[in-house]
Amino acid sequence: MSSNDIAISVSNLSKCYQIYDTPRDRLKQFVAPRLQSLAGQSPRQYFREFWALKDVSFEVRKGETVGIIGRNGSGKSTLLQIICGTLHPTSGSIQTNGRIAALLELGSGFNPEFTGRENVYMNAAVLGLSTEEIDARFDDIAAFAEIGDFIEQPVKTYSSGMVVRLAFAVAINVDPEILIVDEALSVGDELFQRKCFSRIEAIKQNGATILFVSHSGSTVVELCGHAVLLDSGEKLAMGAPKSIVGKYQKLIYAPQDKRSLIREEIRTYEGDGGQSPVAAHAHQATSQPAENKRTTENEPEEFFDPNLKPQSTLEYESHGAFIGSPEILTLSGEKVNCLKRGKGYRYAYKVRFDQGATNVRFGMMIKTISGLELGGGVSAPSISQAISYQAAGTSISVEFRFICNLNPGLYFLNAGVTGSHRGEETFLHRVLDLCMFRVMPISDNTTTGIIDFGCVAEIELENNSL
Repeated sequence: MSSNDIAISVSNLSKCYQIYDTPRDRLKQFVAPRLQSLAGQSPRQYFREFWALKDVSFEVRKGETVGIIGRNGSGKSTLLQIICGTLHPTSGSIQTNGRIAALLELGSGFNPEFTGRENVYMNAAVLGLSTEEIDARFDDIAAFAEIGDFIEQPVKTYSSGMVVRLAFAVAINVDPEILIVDEALSVGDELFQRKCFSRIEAIKQNGATILFVSHSGSTVVELCGHAVLLDSGEKLAMGAPKSIVGKYQKLIYAPQDKRSLIREEIRTYEGDGGQSPVAAHAHQATSQPAENKRTTENEPEEFFDPNLKPQSTLEYESHGAFIGSPEILTLSGEKVNCLKRGKGYRYAYKVRFDQGATNVRFGMMIKTISGLELGGGVSAPSISQAISYQAAGTSISVEFRFICNLNPGLYFLNAGVTGSHRGEETFLHRVLDLCMFRVMPISDNTTTGIIDFGCVAEIELENNSL
């Protein structure tokens, strides 16, 4: 592999901290060893060594998304801080190739006496932008942070949430070639979190390298192509996220007396090359949804919340078609966006054609806040069954019916129309996060995860007597 293909190279990296029991011991360590050496005595050590990292090595290629996973105290944050240059290693080396933006301790570098605007310019300059580049990006940064007129007020008047939103907005708008993320995706409310995930997805699509730390194994599996498992400062394994997360979970849930053995088993893992996360495939709905019998009669009815609007909508370039007027309807035609699990709904939108189009098909996709594609549908399984020709100046109403088998939470809907353009099948228009809905809370809920698979527990007491 050429060195030009490597974004991050970590070689035999170690970091040792000196731990003192009392401030007096720190003073003794500063003075006493020198006096002891002058007196011909062996210098005494007044601290304990704590190795946060021990001989860690790995490489990340350009354009890869790599997750770092491990228990608290495993060295994840220390590793990222060394890569970003805010810490120096005790031994070993780090090489990076590209502009780095770090989402670590958001807002920690802000001056509380400066205004938000002044801190934006100062922080962005530290990240390597010129004044002209910051000028060009400032409006986007302010709009992303959503703190309004507070941008002109001293940061000391901000709430903690406003500080991290502004810091995130700066870091995410510097067009990084390497993005370092350390558990920073829980800032703000659900809508702002979705904006953060959406922007990170866009950065990823632009070819940036992402190093991502999380305690959430499912998030690592969703976002990453490779994963690294750290434990007690050591790299135990690197490979496909699903395999690494499985080994991590086996380690953290192991009995204390078995952990050493399991650690050694994990060390022998040679990796499986890593795999990109597998998105759920859209499929054609062939039958009308029926009401799910597991619906609870006493739960509140669905309704429409006018304030529930996506702020992360992203449109693809149009090739003569335009998607609009999205809405979610009950089967009887009532407009809603707060849904009940187990009931059937209709997702509808309109498509206007300003140019003639051939081999036209329509699609939809349901996604989580983190961008995980849960599933969807297309209007025809193949081009041969698509609309052969749609004339310019016409419009089509599209509707997909689905059963809401999702657990309570916030979800987003995509919409797309494909057709032939210059001899190739492509999106004539596509809109991400066009519409959103919330699945309402459920009392006495026994399902877990995102999707309700209708799991029902059956427990039978066995008589073990002979």
